Amino acid sequence: MYPLLLQPPIKDYLWGGTKLKIDFGFETKKDIAAEAWMLSAHKDGMNIVLNGEFKGKAINEVLEIWGKSALGKNAKKFSCFPILIKLIDAKQKLSVQVHPDDSYALSVEGEYGKTEMWYVVDCEDGAELVYGFKSNISKEEFVRRIKDNTLTDVCNSVPVNKGDVFFISEGTLHAIGEGILIAEVQQNSNTTYRVSDYGRLGADGKPRELHIDKALEVTKCERSVLPYGNIGKVAANGKNTIRELAVCDKFSAKLLTLNATMDMYLEDSFISLILLDGNAILKWNDEEFNIKKGDSIFIPAGLKIKLIGNAEILYSHI
Repeated sequence: MYPLLLQPPIKDYLWGGTKLKIDFGFETKKDIAAEAWMLSAHKDGMNIVLNGEFKGKAINEVLEIWGKSALGKNAKKFSCFPILIKLIDAKQKLSVQVHPDDSYALSVEGEYGKTEMWYVVDCEDGAELVYGFKSNISKEEFVRRIKDNTLTDVCNSVPVNKGDVFFISEGTLHAIGEGILIAEVQQNSNTTYRVSDYGRLGADGKPRELHIDKALEVTKCERSVLPYGNIGKVAANGKNTIRELAVCDKFSAKLLTLNATMDMYLEDSFISLILLDGNAILKWNDEEFNIKKGDSIFIPAGLKIKLIGNAEILYSHI
């Protein structure tokens, strides 16, 4: 087994921009690059391997060949590949939406629910996002405000800054605002229920589909009490630092600021490395390759690697 350099599928949702093409160098014939699925074995967008023996194969094909040991024993509790990681460029604001929990999603949609973490890679001055409600409301008020188009009046609109962190548990109403570039670590699910999309029209010229009935069943109509913003303990690792972004039973995510050399090894889980900035050399056994901003690397469980360079890296595992 060896580190896989991955090609992300690019999604051209109407609210997206061009930063993923211009700033990260992702190649696509599409005018819009709204999302890059940096680590994905989901049927709606699969990574392709760019290096080594399995160059040109989809990641799920490689994992079939390698077997479960490549994911580590922490993955045994999941029935499929456990996480999906994206870079998201919101030139326009996203719909107000919610994701179901595992029980509801598995019974209704046939896949896991979605708990996720947002790390703000960059944002424009004055950017805001929706994170839950300002205060607890009843289901009746939730329904009424959807119908009379006053839902955003009771939503918690939060100013954001580069480096902010938001943990979006299942059932939490949310919306990324315009002018925000985020890295998202989430469960391996593509189930989203839109509550409001501001009357926007889709590519077919019709209003985009809403999922109000399902959203009413899964939304927590309460103020979120989880901390957000400039949070996360920072620990030194030699000249490097590691900031804890999110830890839950679904995934762990950290921000590694690489300033020199760092050895990395996990026996019980695979590792995902996504370079948000900078350059580095990745070494394993007697081999190495250069990695740069925008690169996504899958490290099989039990493989010892060394990183050398100066980079900001989203470091995720389960």
